[in-house]
Amino acid sequence: MLTIRRDLVDAIVAHARQDHPDEACGVIAGPIGSDRPERFIPMINAARSPTFYEFESSDLLKLYRDMDANDEDPVVIYHSHTATEAYPSRTDVSYASEPFAHYVLVSTRENGTEDGPYEFRSYRIVDGVIAEEEVTIVD
Repeated sequence: MLTIRRDLVDAIVAHARQDHPDEACGVIAGPIGSDRPERFIPMINAARSPTFYEFESSDLLKLYRDMDANDEDPVVIYHSHTATEAYPSRTDVSYASEPFAHYVLVSTRENGTEDGPYEFRSYRIVDGVIAEEEVTIVD
């Protein structure tokens, strides 16, 4: 189960709407071993694509160095889907390399950049196996 603060959910959704029609992506870091998402880190989608995302390799290296310096793990790895449901694609599964991370997907397919309903779902992806998990949003 993913327990996440409302302000972090709002930040992820805002980033997804801002980058629409391209996929948005980023990380929420938290203290090592805590499973507690705390620090929102929006990233740039180097692919600049509505169907695919990738972290710029130099940005990713900087991110991991920064997390190491702060004794943090990537607790949540998020991205958006702009035309499909919030469910991991085969590409998403092939790139899922953090076995303890929550993989959050937001779908902006219904409203794009506008306010309105969105899908917000979380998964664990380990060895190619997708397991959806409950999301609890707290204040």
